[in-house]
Amino acid sequence: MATARLDTDDRTAALSRADPIDPREVQADIREAYERGRKDERASRRRHPIAMTLTIVAAIVGVVLLALAAINGSFAGGGSVADQNLNAAVNKAEPQVRDAASQAGQSLRDAGAAAKAKADGTAG
Repeated sequence: MATARLDTDDRTAALSRADPIDPREVQADIREAYERGRKDERASRRRHPIAMTLTIVAAIVGVVLLALAAINGSFAGGGSVADQNLNAAVNKAEPQVRDAASQAGQSLRDAGAAAKAKADGTAG
């Protein structure tokens, strides 16, 4: 690492022309400082993966709605097509979600009963 200072305002001895400076050492110091700066900047811009995923999904939905508006000639027409498609999806998915939730609840009750029976059997 180079030990000489290039600025003269810091009340230290100015860089002497008699001191040899190794260009490879200076270049290595510059590269190291550059890499440290890149690492610091990358750490300050770190994004949360879920937030980025939600942002990308929102952007995709926006592009799809713009495409529907362009195809149907107006935003009202594109919105009605999107509403119809969403209603169809909800009508198909609602019974399946309700059944899945019911089955999950029953599974939890069964697991709780089995655990309780096992605990009662080993305690007595």
